[in-house]
Amino acid sequence: MPKQKTHSGAKKRFKITGSGKIMKQQANLRHNLEGKPTKRTRRLTQDQVLAKGDAKVAKKLLGH
Repeated sequence: MPKQKTHSGAKKRFKITGSGKIMKQQANLRHNLEGKPTKRTRRLTQDQVLAKGDAKVAKKLLGH
């Protein structure tokens, strides 16, 4: 059986940590930043762990 190809969209959006968790960037940091408090924009720059159900799907797309 041939190898599973990695989904191009998924490889741009997700990173797998050493322990196997899948990280993603948080939303709401693209535009209208003047209206958001600096405290909020700082918080949004941090990566977030993907939810368990979503991580299962993302792992398949990444070929893991």
